[in-house]
Amino acid sequence: MKVLTYIKDSYDELVNKVSWPSSKELSNSAVVVLVASLLIALVIFGMDKAIEELMKFIYNLLS
Repeated sequence: MKVLTYIKDSYDELVNKVSWPSSKELSNSAVVVLVASLLIALVIFGMDKAIEELMKFIYNLLS
């Protein structure tokens, strides 16, 4: 019986108490996430390339 009450309360909360974002708010948030993800990927790519060049330089000094 407790499980059914929980499910009913959960449904009631999702339908009546949760404020869902509008379509415009959702698409704006998606764009922000996309841009932030691309910027982070570019920073990681740049760090990877810098470390790669540094390691090549060190290996060339040692050989």
